[in-house]
Amino acid sequence: MAELADKIKNDLLGAIENDSLVLPTLPEVALKVREIAEDPDSSINQLVAVIGDDAALTTRIIRVCNSPLLRGAREIENLNMAVGRLGMTYTSNLATGLAMEQMFQATSEMVDKRMREVWQKSTEIAGISHVLATHYTKLKPDQATLAGLVHQIGALPILKYVEDNDIQISSVMLDNIIDELHPLIGCKILEKWDFPEELKKVPEEYRNFDRNVSQPDYADVVMIANLQAIAGSSHPHAEMDWTNISAFNRLGLDPEIDMSEAEDLTDEMEAAMALLNS
Repeated sequence: MAELADKIKNDLLGAIENDSLVLPTLPEVALKVREIAEDPDSSINQLVAVIGDDAALTTRIIRVCNSPLLRGAREIENLNMAVGRLGMTYTSNLATGLAMEQMFQATSEMVDKRMREVWQKSTEIAGISHVLATHYTKLKPDQATLAGLVHQIGALPILKYVEDNDIQISSVMLDNIIDELHPLIGCKILEKWDFPEELKKVPEEYRNFDRNVSQPDYADVVMIANLQAIAGSSHPHAEMDWTNISAFNRLGLDPEIDMSEAEDLTDEMEAAMALLNS
């Protein structure tokens, strides 16, 4: 079994070096909304028109606007009102994140289950990242949410390889392969998708506990979100000495305090996660 794991890793690394690894593409609606949002001459009506062609996405964005996290004084009744409240950039990031869920599906039962687990974990990290960015940084919460969603995007080509080659492998070994290779692959995917520079480095940097930057960034936020998600568990990173991780200082957080003990923040994190799983 160890030989099989080595073969998978070598095949994937070889494909990366030869630039022959098939990377996933964003869903068409996500590509369109990002293109519109990044065009200074575009209008809200154009964004509404593209999103409006996807009834399910439209419904979810309206639901997000009326959620406890973003609810205003007036109930949002249609997509125009939703985009008007959120703004084009926030709507674009939200639509991208919501549309990405369809990528985490497979025909093989084992791989499909793993893909859904990766998505579920990503939405959890995205929710915590949204709250961290809102309360402890000047970073954009919608961008932090997207950073959380894509921090393990590199797992997709690995799982696709396993499915395409009908490989039977233990969960532990598959976890180890994903753990080792997803950061490198993830950065290549975000490069291909032409994501903002501050997000492209997140898959590789969120586990670099020795990183030292002058200002808090999205990698810091996703790092701490991951640590908070495993606080109190038997995960090896949960048993590290977090006082040596400078990201906590940059966000002004006490590394010895579990955020989940703060009831108001817990409610916000649950609301943020619900946005992506509604």
